[in-house]
Amino acid sequence: MNENFINFHILISHSPSCLNRDDMNMQKSAIFGGKRRVRVSSQSLKRTLRQSDYYREHLGEPSVRTKHLSAYQQQVIDTLSNRYDAMVIQQAIAVISGKDTSGESEIKADAVAPWVAEEVAYFCEQIMNGEDEGVDAKKLQKQIEKDSQPFRQALANSADIALSGRMATSGLMSEIGKIDGALAVAHAITTHAVDADIDWFTAVDDLQELGSGHLDTQEFSSGVFYRYASLNLKQLQTNLGLIATIKSEDTTESRQQALAIAAHVLHMLATEVPSAKQQSFAAHNVADVAMVSFANQPISLANAFEEPIAADFRNGGFRKPSIKAFNDYWEKVHKGYGLQERCAEFALDEISLPEAMAKKDSLPDLEDWVKKNGEG
Repeated sequence: MNENFINFHILISHSPSCLNRDDMNMQKSAIFGGKRRVRVSSQSLKRTLRQSDYYREHLGEPSVRTKHLSAYQQQVIDTLSNRYDAMVIQQAIAVISGKDTSGESEIKADAVAPWVAEEVAYFCEQIMNGEDEGVDAKKLQKQIEKDSQPFRQALANSADIALSGRMATSGLMSEIGKIDGALAVAHAITTHAVDADIDWFTAVDDLQELGSGHLDTQEFSSGVFYRYASLNLKQLQTNLGLIATIKSEDTTESRQQALAIAAHVLHMLATEVPSAKQQSFAAHNVADVAMVSFANQPISLANAFEEPIAADFRNGGFRKPSIKAFNDYWEKVHKGYGLQERCAEFALDEISLPEAMAKKDSLPDLEDWVKKNGEG
């Protein structure tokens, strides 16, 4: 079976930390089930994934998100200098952005957008191939609209655009560069209500005899977080140029390439943590539970925690009751809607799983299961 959506469900317990802050330097939060929960935004989580060493090792260099075209242009010239002349690169960026980048002053795009060096290289190639006819942005646009496969494949070395998508507001990108993201990431919230603590901290001045050199406060807390993400496999294959359109039939090879990326997404969701205030808190925790389902639609299980989890003070805190509530709610949804889905779960603890859910002994085992299309 080739269900089109992969749902990722992660439960991860963080020790005291402040992983994501708002404009007041307070922890981001949300009201859910009538109670305050600590929150880590989807933007923070996605940036954490694409900036990780794991991402670079397995998915290549991430895109550069910026509106400062002059600075980016110089970066691309340095990267592609062994392949293209600086003037050609300048022309390519001008065509893509719709901005004249030949001047010395700072040039900005209309908005922050992700850029990929190989995408610029693709346009350099088109410009060089059409040198006799001159650079014609409209001609390039029609060419790419007619056959977008080479253009999409140029983005394959930076999968985060294929995963997260791109909005573009100017130049050629506003016509052909818009990409619907394949990966939807929810804001992570605690499974239980949280009353934050305040840390009054000082910076000791070693050369000051009395008092401290600095006094300030920082909000922090601990909790069990539910992370949820959904991956549209057909959209991912389309974005990477593996299939022509989202309505195309996916081949075994193209689906396997998408599944390999899905396995890496699972690994990062279970292991990567935002870097905010980590020098002070070192909350480098990994997931307690990772569950994956192949389904015909995206399904969040956040409502397992709409009623805030109560701590089990006899046998621990929020971790074990959160895991039980999660699996119980999954079983209710699975049976109640008669879902045709294949599910597997890895947990650090020995726990009783619903009958329809496969047990995996390790995260690598679960990753292999994803790569095998949820079989075995």
